[in-house]
Amino acid sequence: MRVEFPEFRLGTVLATSFTGTLSERHGEAVERIPTPRRLVDWLAVSGLAVDSCTDAQLELARELRESIHAAATAAAIQGPLPAAAVRVINDRSAQGRAAAVLTPEGKRRWQLGSASCVEDALGVIAADAIGILAGERDGKLALCASPSCRAAFFDTSQSRTRKWCDMGTCGNRQKKARFMANQRKNSRSAE
Repeated sequence: MRVEFPEFRLGTVLATSFTGTLSERHGEAVERIPTPRRLVDWLAVSGLAVDSCTDAQLELARELRESIHAAATAAAIQGPLPAAAVRVINDRSAQGRAAAVLTPEGKRRWQLGSASCVEDALGVIAADAIGILAGERDGKLALCASPSCRAAFFDTSQSRTRKWCDMGTCGNRQKKARFMANQRKNSRSAE
């Protein structure tokens, strides 16, 4: 019998999409990369295909994910970046051997080192996080308004007032809860 895993929540920003591999951080946490194979799958759908992943590499990935989340959360609330998180992000960025290449269609693609290893992919993710945290991209870091989620996301909306990390999950859930509360309130008023 095949074990099913939760779907990946993919966004357009690599670093914050990576932090989304653990969701509902303030509720019943959902781990979307519970095994090395799932990390390989996530990297592949994110354009960073690797040949394989060990348990140790999965732990490196999770450490990077949590460091990016901690730094992004601090930046979103305009607090100081945690030194330990900055150190991990910098270390992963420095250890990667990936290169940006231009495709014939004029798009940037990452070419990992000759071994297509996880460390190279983590270096790309860390470099993306550095660009966001350093303010080099047009947008702003924000935290999901869902009390059980509080995921860090990169808001590139025109007004920079987005409230949810993902409208299809957190936003929808909150709107449904508000609708149901109004329904209960209206049914009590009608009695």
